[in-house]
Amino acid sequence: MAKDAQIRYHGRALSGPLPAPRFESLIGDRAQLDSLIINIELTLTSIIQGVALSFLCENATAALSHGRIQDLPYVVNGLLLILLFWSRSIGHTLTLIRWPLDFTHNFFYFGAAFLEAVTFGQIGNPIAWFGMLTCFSLVVWLLFILDQRLISRRAKATNEPRMERLLAQVRKDQNLNIFWLVPALILFHGGAAWFCVEAGAHWPDWILLAAAAQFVCFVAYLVYFLRTMAQAFTLIHP
Repeated sequence: MAKDAQIRYHGRALSGPLPAPRFESLIGDRAQLDSLIINIELTLTSIIQGVALSFLCENATAALSHGRIQDLPYVVNGLLLILLFWSRSIGHTLTLIRWPLDFTHNFFYFGAAFLEAVTFGQIGNPIAWFGMLTCFSLVVWLLFILDQRLISRRAKATNEPRMERLLAQVRKDQNLNIFWLVPALILFHGGAAWFCVEAGAHWPDWILLAAAAQFVCFVAYLVYFLRTMAQAFTLIHP
């Protein structure tokens, strides 16, 4: 028996990977379609944030190799921004994303990643850094508004009590971000850009204060989101 199993194992290894399921076999199979869309979202999120991370690494290396230690807070904040966007995207995928694929939602992901990469190119230029992050925060705010459709679609497609509680929690978090958290982030980054203009002209020694405040905001938001997802995962757990 062990010998036969070994022969079958080597036969599969030599024949290569199993062929991907044909599209015809997916028609009508909702579970496979949902799994396919989740895999697409997870792969897309990881790739685009990996690209953003490569831009951050490149600009961080250039800054530090030239001895610009004052740019280190922006590098740390850039890494926190990637962690925030990646973790929110993953949590969003695990709780909401199902068939069919929402192209507009993914287009916003590309737009946000583009603005991230451009922002990381502004390390060493605080005014442009916070100005670009104002635009980035605006795109994220529009993405939260757009994703209300996904919550409504999921709510109509389920009548399971635990799933309804999960969607209620997701909607609460979504509304908190739409009406309070992300607008506050837009105002903060816009105000920080103005502060850097004034500080550069009158108080150059205080210009890093905006980066320090941004670090506190990002860490606080990350802690909030991790706690929110921990509560959501208790409902997802079988």
